[in-house]
Amino acid sequence: MSMALDLAQAAAEAGEVPVGAVIVDENTGEVLGRGQNGPITAHDPTAHAEIIALRDAAATLQNYRLTDLTLYVTLEPCAMCAGAISHARIGRVVWGADDPKGGAVLHGGRFFDQPTCHWRPSTEGGVLAGAAAEMLRGFFRSRRKPRAGTPGDTGR
Repeated sequence: MSMALDLAQAAAEAGEVPVGAVIVDENTGEVLGRGQNGPITAHDPTAHAEIIALRDAAATLQNYRLTDLTLYVTLEPCAMCAGAISHARIGRVVWGADDPKGGAVLHGGRFFDQPTCHWRPSTEGGVLAGAAAEMLRGFFRSRRKPRAGTPGDTGR
């Protein structure tokens, strides 16, 4: 997860929402795929960290099935990413911070609990959640403009 946090930091430095993802073969410890958020830079709404990591791992293995691998991601996956995770047959998903607004594993549509979901990975949330959540809070805090009458307002 610490490697995913490093990728999230790199995303933030590039002006992207700080989310990072890593795909690991737990049997060998080998990192097979890496990704960081990049929709703004790539002009691609699908360039979420999980999608980039899935593409990287699939290219590494020359296989679109990523069975028995673990995806570590700093934020609970959204519905799009959960769908891609299911199609790739990822064995386990581990995330840091929960995402009550956009997440789709424990929140929202709870994608993996739906009867139409054909592959359900095991899931675990809350791993290094504090660090992941603080990175996200800091990123969005730095992007907000002060409102009139609030501390930091310059009167413009």
